[in-house]
Amino acid sequence: MLALIKRNLLLYFRNRSGVLLSLMSAGISFGLYLVFLKQGMHQQWSSLPQTNQLLDSWLIGGTLALTGISTTLAGLNQLVWDREQQVQMDLMLTDSGPLQLQLSYLISAALIGVLMQGLMLAGMWGYFSMTDGLTIAWSQLPAIIGVMISSALLATVVNAVILRWVRSVDNLGKLATILGTAAGFLVGIYIPVGSLPTFAQTLVKLTPGSYVASLYRQLLMKETLQTVFTTHTTAERHFERLMGIRLNWSGLLTFSQTYHIMGLIFVGGLLVVMWPQWRQHRRLRKIS
Repeated sequence: MLALIKRNLLLYFRNRSGVLLSLMSAGISFGLYLVFLKQGMHQQWSSLPQTNQLLDSWLIGGTLALTGISTTLAGLNQLVWDREQQVQMDLMLTDSGPLQLQLSYLISAALIGVLMQGLMLAGMWGYFSMTDGLTIAWSQLPAIIGVMISSALLATVVNAVILRWVRSVDNLGKLATILGTAAGFLVGIYIPVGSLPTFAQTLVKLTPGSYVASLYRQLLMKETLQTVFTTHTTAERHFERLMGIRLNWSGLLTFSQTYHIMGLIFVGGLLVVMWPQWRQHRRLRKIS
């Protein structure tokens, strides 16, 4: 299986245009924020101290969630290509069975998602550090890396569920364009979650990426929020709900509750993705 993972990673990174395209959605959201959104949002929250720190961290959280979605989808491009060209049938003739083959696609896509999120974080952190003096404590990095891994795994599984019905690379390209555009809204980058109509807010809550964005924002904004809102006041809860820092069901979700929901989605998606391969694996074992 390691050889298959290495193959998938090499094919992804050798396609430099494909790597850049997989980051396009995240790059567009970053650019739109700098050119169009930042000034208006800054004026809206100008009464708060450390506005730049708050908004920059908020943007980074949403963009990292979007990066996880788009890059893992691009990483699964090899799965669709192998299926379209019937390469999977050839690979199954080797020692790799259907379970190992499917896992190789998922693991390689998740690794791509982690690496690309790390790259985007370094780029945005560096830019905002120079322009706005943004700081991220080194002690936060282990937790941030943990969210990166969780984000990549979740996005990979959810994308793999969607791709079960995609049979050509051409259709995958069209799907990636749609998902990249929709995800920017659904993780609350272009418009804060609390500003959306009720129906749209419900869609956001049904989007796995919005929970990833929430985790990132809670981590990145924690210290600044404690400074700006010296006590856990109604104003802080209103800000968290409006900006999608914590998603609102019957109440604002805590960090652990958000993680639990992501875990349930991941397990459910993994079962959907791996069940057909497991059944195929059992059939092959019976035949042999």
